[in-house]
Amino acid sequence: MYLIIDLEATCWQYPKEEKEIIEMGAVLIDRNYKILGEYQSFVRPVKNPILSKFCKDLTSITQEEIDNAEIFPVVFEKFINWVIQTAKCKIEEITFCSWGYYDKEQLIKDCQLHNIKYPFVTHRSLKHEFAKKRRIKPVGLKKACEICGIKFEGTHHRALDDARNIVKIFIKEKWK
Repeated sequence: MYLIIDLEATCWQYPKEEKEIIEMGAVLIDRNYKILGEYQSFVRPVKNPILSKFCKDLTSITQEEIDNAEIFPVVFEKFINWVIQTAKCKIEEITFCSWGYYDKEQLIKDCQLHNIKYPFVTHRSLKHEFAKKRRIKPVGLKKACEICGIKFEGTHHRALDDARNIVKIFIKEKWK
């Protein structure tokens, strides 16, 4: 099983604070590239609960969406339960994939902030696998879609839309 995760986090034009996850998006696919399910949730940050204008403009996530969201421990527990129920296997058997290492590192930071055990054993940076396979420098998600001849669908820097586009590249590249 492959769990393609994309995260959005608090951000500023001139980074000054530690980031926190504000949106989780994920697509679960099996080894035959069948999409088993999708997940999306906003997350209310605790250290910096007010989004910067830069962050709202970049992600199109509103302050109201964040204000109405649950905090990371609640969202993450629901997320892990969704993964286990949808995959019908142990979390350790799932390969966490993302476009680069940022999502893994941010997820670890948020787990540490809230004293939650990071559950994944295996992670793959599809951004770096894509670059290596094509013998190019790592590129952003939109550029990778362009290289593959895939139309980017949805809103860039929205977690589920980005995860869906990563899945399209994953399937087109026939990664195993």
